Amino acid sequence: MYIAAVILSVLLALVSLAAGAPKAQLKGAAPEGLVAKGLSPGLVRFVGLAEVAAAAGLVVGIWWQPLGVAAAIGLALLMLGAVRYHVKWGDYADSETRGAATAPVLLTLVAVSAALTLAASQ
Repeated sequence: MYIAAVILSVLLALVSLAAGAPKAQLKGAAPEGLVAKGLSPGLVRFVGLAEVAAAAGLVVGIWWQPLGVAAAIGLALLMLGAVRYHVKWGDYADSETRGAATAPVLLTLVAVSAALTLAASQ
């Protein structure tokens, strides 16, 4: 079970870091698109910093599982917020934006799986 927890944690941390770093720096197309849809730059930066912190927590959680479980749960909650955002903007109904909008759904499932496997490996 520990090997599965490590693999899920590392993969989720890499994706979270890749998604969060541009938002935290407010650089790139993703933060610009979020600001264009009405989110404040401060909120976009906060979301990016939360994703980066989750990535760090997941990596440290490989050695200290309670932190990894907390980081995975926090990331799952953040992704549920992203799903709500995409529902609000109708991204799931639009065929052009549906692909990008399904990423938070998948990441929510992976984060829950990581939390469960980390908890089971204690």
